[in-house]
Parts: sequence; C-alpha cells; structure tokens
Amino acid sequence: MVRASAVAEKIGIRSVSLVASGFVRQAHAIAQAIGGENMAIAEYPGHPMIDTGEMLRSKVEVTVVKNVIAGLTTPLKDAVKPVEPGPHDIVFRGTVDEVQEFFYSNLWSEGLPIVPPTLEAVERFLRFADRSPDEVISVLLPENRQATIWNVAVNGVMAGCRPEYMPVLVAIVEAIADPQFRIEDAGSTPGWEPLIVINGPIVKELDFNCESGALRVGRQANTSIGRFLRLYMRNVAGLRIPPGATDKGSIAYTFNVALAENEEAVAEMGWRPFSVDRGFKAGESVVTVMSVVSITPPCYSGGTTPQEHLQAIGHIIGQNMAYKTASGCRQGKFFPLLVLSPSVAGVIARAGWTKDDARRYLYENVKAPAALLERLAWQQGMTSFKLCHAAREGLVSGDFCRSDDPSRLVPVFLRPDWINIVVSGDPGRNQSKGYVQNQNQAPPTSKRIVLPARRRELLAS
Repeated sequence: MVRASAVAEKIGIRSVSLVASGFVRQAHAIAQAIGGENMAIAEYPGHPMIDTGEMLRSKVEVTVVKNVIAGLTTPLKDAVKPVEPGPHDIVFRGTVDEVQEFFYSNLWSEGLPIVPPTLEAVERFLRFADRSPDEVISVLLPENRQATIWNVAVNGVMAGCRPEYMPVLVAIVEAIADPQFRIEDAGSTPGWEPLIVINGPIVKELDFNCESGALRVGRQANTSIGRFLRLYMRNVAGLRIPPGATDKGSIAYTFNVALAENEEAVAEMGWRPFSVDRGFKAGESVVTVMSVVSITPPCYSGGTTPQEHLQAIGHIIGQNMAYKTASGCRQGKFFPLLVLSPSVAGVIARAGWTKDDARRYLYENVKAPAALLERLAWQQGMTSFKLCHAAREGLVSGDFCRSDDPSRLVPVFLRPDWINIVVSGDPGRNQSKGYVQNQNQAPPTSKRIVLPARRRELLAS
C-alpha cells in the first residue's frame, strides 16, 4: 500500500495510505526512501486484529476518516533529502573509541564494535576481487542505494572478515540483489533473518566450522560472514530498527552465523551436496541465502531405520513448521530447511534412501488438521484464507482439498522437492534441527563464488 501511494505521489496523484499505529514510522521511512516524501498517512490507532467490531467501527468513524480528509487536503511541503558521503570520502578521524561512537550515532553499526574501514583495509579486500571497485552489482531497496564492490569491501572490513573472504561476500550480495530474493521485504513484521549456506572447497580453504557447534559463534569465517550480511542489509539496503525504522521485525532475533555443509560426510554416504541440489556442479563453491523466520527445537532421534528418525523429525520439527504452512499456501511458496547431523543422515543413507526418499516420506506423513492451519492463518491477518481456495487456484496440490471436512489432515510441507536438506553439525550426536523459511520472502537463492585469478599468490603474500 505504501509503495503504491508513493508511486502515485511521484506522478502527481494525491493519495493516502491507511496504516496501523505500529507501522506509521516504517511507512514514512520507506516512503522517503522510494521517493514518496510527501505521502500522506491516515493512522488507524492500535491494530485492527485485536479490536472488537464496535471498537473498529468507532476508530474508523472518529479518527481514520478525519485523517484521510486531512491527508488529501493538506498542502504539500518541499522534500529535502539528507546528503550522504561519497563512497571514497574519509568521513571521520579520531581514536578507536571515537570511531565506534561516530559510527553508532550515524546508525552505521548494529551496536557491536566494528573494525574501522580505513582506505588501506578496504584496498586489501579489493585485491581479492577481479572487478572494478565502482562496479554496481544492483540497487537495493528499500533505500534505493547502490550495492557496489567497494561497499561490499567496506562492510566486510567492519564486520571483522578477512580479506580472502571477499569473493564469498560478493556472491552473498549478488544473491540478496537477485529480484526473486525480495530484499525489500526483509523489514517485515515476522523479523526474519537471512541464513547463508556455504558449499564446496571454500569450506575447508577458509576454515568454516561444519561440525560440532556449526551454527554457534566462535569460528571467524562463520561468524564474521554472518555478521557481514546483517551489516550490509543495514548500511546499504537501509534496513534498520528504530530510530531508523525501516526494519519492522516486531520481536525478531539476531543474525545467523554462516552454515557450512560437511561435504566429506555427504560424499561418504553417497548423497549429493546441497549445492548440487540447487543446480550447481559438484566441486563448485557456492553460497545460498534464504530467510529464516524461526528455528525449531533440537530433535534427537534414535534407531537403525530411516522411518524411526524421520518420524521423530516429522513430529518435532515438522509440527513446528505448521504455523507457516498457511501463509506458504497463500503465496504458493515455502522452502523449509532441515539440518541433519552426519550420524542421522548416515542411518537414512545406509538404508539406501536418497534425500528425495526422505523428502517424500516427510511430505506424506507430516500432517495437521485443516481447521488448525486456517485458524492460524486468521490469527496472522489472513481472515478469508481457505486451503481449498489455494488448491483450486493451483497454489498447492489437491492433497490440501481432498474434502471440505475441517478435521481432515493436510500436509505441513507444500511440496516434497521444496524441503531443503543440509548435512552439518556434531558427527557424534543424533541431532537434527529445522529452519522455517518465510514463504515468498527470500526463498533460497544461490550464487557461485568466483575466486580471483591470483588467489594463491595473494594468500601467500
């Protein structure tokens, strides 16, 4: 709604956006970022999903209508955009403590100490990219700022990365700049965080952790690269929590460290790496970036058959994912991620099961009552959503509408081939974990990591 109103304002059509109180600040920030500085907003006090019918009617009649009229009749003001420093400008000189305070006060850090991005430090990163520093990768919403090789290096320095990580950082930015990723939705209320998955020889070469504590902070490559993406989304895309207010994540959580797949374990069990599932060749180094709106409890499973492990995974992980099934049905997209320890994946593989066999089992056996999913959809604001409507529109298969019985069981996963599986974590433990993806916002997006021609020479120098 805000984007449509901003476009209308830019072509001279007066408009008013209806916005609940919790979104007013974000609406103004996004409108300014996309050129709709004069956009009028009619505030709805509070949130309609928790108001009675009588309260809603009263608020509309007393407040909203008045705000709409005011928005349509108030004279426009001349908009003034703040002037930003140039990409190569030296913005500050001072002590380390003074640099930290300056960057924090300008909303250029997330509250953690940063490594000062001096010109010398940035130049060291640029040596690992055979591309012009001024090359524009894309223009990122919501603030319409250019993503360049230069500002990738700047934010890589700030995040505490090593210069040799630069090719990985560039591939990550290429992934979030892909239109299918929808970076502009990263400030939505679910407060999802991106998760980076790393595949290929680069895992060993850059010393990523893919064993015990794979998603714990502590290994520089995993941690600093995960932090880089959050900083980049803040500083270049412009996604900031208040006082910046372009990131609405209502409660949200902190950044994910990068997840590296244990490809040695994958090879031993005869499975394909996750990157090959994504369409790349074995042996290529690849990054995949996807949204994660929540993380399931750890699932411990025992037994010597695939069914024993997958039953536990379906019960603990699958049922935790059911909350997002309805919104996935409405969008026709939902790409959950299962992270299996090598020991659990090994049991499944030794029985001759492929990843596709495991996916099919989960699709067919993890189910929830249709009425429950529709009620959960209503709670999220999808007040007219019905699973049968989604099936008739071709957004999901007919398995979701075998009858109109509200107690019928329907799949939790939309399609078996949309269940992503990565092997990582403690090889000596029987644990799995699920990462719930946020439907059409940031579906898994993969890019090949392109290494510089002189990489070996640069690493040796």
